[in-house]
Amino acid sequence: MKEYKVVKWKMGLTGNTERLEDTLNEYAKQGWRAVHIYENATSIVFERDKNR
Repeated sequence: MKEYKVVKWKMGLTGNTERLEDTLNEYAKQGWRAVHIYENATSIVFERDKNR
């Protein structure tokens, strides 16, 4: 079974790429995998196995 998490993302004027990379890496350490980043970059959908 899978579980999902939706994270709101706010674009900044500076350092946006680094902040996005840090966010993705932090969730990856917790076992989450990004499955969709909305085109307007306001939300990221993560997925992982619930019984891991």
